[in-house]
Amino acid sequence: MKWKKYTIQTTTQAEDFISSMMADLGIEGVQIEDNVPLSNQDKEKMYIDILPELPPDEGIAYVSFFLDAEKEQEALLAQVKDGLEELRLFVELGAGTITQSETEDQDWINNWKKYFKSFAIEDILIKPTWEQETDAGNYRCVIEIDPGTSFGTGKHETTRLCIQQILKFIQPGDRVLDVGCGSGILSVVSLKLGAGEVTGTDIDPLCITASRDNMNVNHLSEKTGRFYQGNLIEDDRLRETVGNGYDIVTANILADVVIPLTPVIPDCLKPGGIYITSGIIDFKEEEVTAAIEAAGLKVLEAIHLGEWVSITAKKE
Repeated sequence: MKWKKYTIQTTTQAEDFISSMMADLGIEGVQIEDNVPLSNQDKEKMYIDILPELPPDEGIAYVSFFLDAEKEQEALLAQVKDGLEELRLFVELGAGTITQSETEDQDWINNWKKYFKSFAIEDILIKPTWEQETDAGNYRCVIEIDPGTSFGTGKHETTRLCIQQILKFIQPGDRVLDVGCGSGILSVVSLKLGAGEVTGTDIDPLCITASRDNMNVNHLSEKTGRFYQGNLIEDDRLRETVGNGYDIVTANILADVVIPLTPVIPDCLKPGGIYITSGIIDFKEEEVTAAIEAAGLKVLEAIHLGEWVSITAKKE
């Protein structure tokens, strides 16, 4: 299906007013692009591991909406333009210009797939589900991943660092807790490397679905993996459900989430258990290290890849 995309150049002050006006006209769903820095509360709610670096906020915003390209839309567009002029009476609208382009459903759903190719981390081959398997015999195991709408192809530096540490510390039969499981890639890798069972948590319900789907894709028994939506930092009931006595806990999230998460981790680990963190930008390393030590865990090592850091600790 073809769509016409209309983009309004406006101000950050006006973007919510425009979105409301669109909803009143029956336009479902808008896309807002701006460079407004995220608050700490916003960061905690984000469903991706790594936040993009944004240019300076100059107060400019772009509000886009999509209309069926096969239908006549002149009357609705006229209503949008009238609505913009009404908004000018009480909010700074900026340019208020509308530009038009055309797209298709498949642009949104499938185009990104051409950038996700098979790759290896040590002797593990990670491949997208839509690629044919090649040279599988040369690898210890093959992991198939379809990230869907969740974060986690495994190719990002932070995930690579986590997988390297899992390879180093995992033992046959280990119980693994994957906090912020995303696509479930760390859970799948752990099971393929011999873990007895995994438990995953994420605040995004789509990540729970993706994790379960990737378990199935890799022919892993549902009995070996449990996945729960929720915030382990705040939800006492979730922590009770997840339980304790884990051999390994992984947290490939963000430094600003790892820091408040860390105090609850010792209760999840058994004595001698390993805590593997990642998603840590290098200038946050000392802050995360301090949080880990304050929680009573012993830092074993910090490894780096590019500007990213993974810190591994132990419950003594």
